[in-house]
Amino acid sequence: MIDIKLLRTDIQKVADELKKKNFTLDVELFLMLDQQRKERQLLTESLRAQKNNYAKTIGKLIQSAKIRGESIQELTFRGEELKKNLSESENLMVRIQNEIQEMLENIPNIPDETVPLGINESSNLEVGRHGEIPNLMFAPADHSDLGAKLSGIDFDRAAKITGARFTYLSGAIAQLHRALSNFMLSVHTVEHNYEEVYVPFIVNRQSLFGTGQIPKFEEDLFKLEDSREFYLIPTAEVPVTNIFRGEIMRELPIKLVSHTPCFRSEAGSHGKDTKGMIRQHQFDKVELVQFVEPQQSWSALEELTGHAQSILQRLELPHRCVVLCGGDLGFASAKTYDLEVWIPSQNTYREISSCSNFTDFQARRMKTRYRNIHTGNIDFVHTVNGSGLAVGRTLVAILENYQSKDGSVTIPEVLRPFMNGLEKIK
Repeated sequence: MIDIKLLRTDIQKVADELKKKNFTLDVELFLMLDQQRKERQLLTESLRAQKNNYAKTIGKLIQSAKIRGESIQELTFRGEELKKNLSESENLMVRIQNEIQEMLENIPNIPDETVPLGINESSNLEVGRHGEIPNLMFAPADHSDLGAKLSGIDFDRAAKITGARFTYLSGAIAQLHRALSNFMLSVHTVEHNYEEVYVPFIVNRQSLFGTGQIPKFEEDLFKLEDSREFYLIPTAEVPVTNIFRGEIMRELPIKLVSHTPCFRSEAGSHGKDTKGMIRQHQFDKVELVQFVEPQQSWSALEELTGHAQSILQRLELPHRCVVLCGGDLGFASAKTYDLEVWIPSQNTYREISSCSNFTDFQARRMKTRYRNIHTGNIDFVHTVNGSGLAVGRTLVAILENYQSKDGSVTIPEVLRPFMNGLEKIK
């Protein structure tokens, strides 16, 4: 959530900045609501003062009226009238404040000035390309066909068990999938100094609000039919970032990594990537999350992106890094780098990680703060996160980039210790 002070200070500047995200801020509505809030607050305070003053004098007034033999009904009525007027004014002020709050909850984070202009992903800016695209000397097979021939990927059995967009892995390919998770966790904990955490795969509505998935993107979630409003996590970002919700953190930075399954309804993606493992309802990810002081968040974004990228480099997978334009930028993000890996069968790069700086946007929604050791003030932290990496898509990239003409797949050297020394799947 953005700081409401920004709207009250220079709302037109905020509106202009949000246009970069293709978001139109209703300036007139906010100004009207905020003016109503001010007026109602002044009236409420005045009515409260009148009621309190009357409450202090009513006893004496009643006693005086009794002495003179006068009726006290009018005095009592005046007290009830003040009480009623105050209650009505307070209720109206709450309704106005709720309208402002609802409006705030649906305003996206302000994009950083370095975010390029653009309506959609076609305007994303490539900022680096790494690794050589393999010259396979034969028509590359799709990972789903490779997996079927190697008896390791079976979409039909997954569909029988559950339905479309699920995957059943077995044998060496299932082992490779597990090896990738273990390899990523090992690198991030041992070399990059992240603390591994194990978190729930089901979260409550407040957690999803904190990271920005709710209310705007609720249709993308799997909701459990339960009165407590539980949801399956769309990414480990949600439970990991909410670990410190409502807390004042003692030490920064804090760097956490977690491996979880992720669940997404893929609403609005009908007809996209219907074949294979690229777009699934259930997939695994290793997620990196950092909590940092505000002045450190931009360097933290570069660091975290480098940590995710190092996995691709060690696996010797050709990839590129792009910075998302405003129109492709996520609701809560101020800036995002996408890492895209080369997929031979599609002759293109596909996203395998998004690394974002959310500045204080998520922290404000979660009320996650820290004590500034320099000023002594309690300020909102900045949150940075990204995939390090999406495990299923990394598996896809290895199967396709390391395939041979005979349909076998060579195991990258760095993964062989996690595969009991296996060098090739055939």
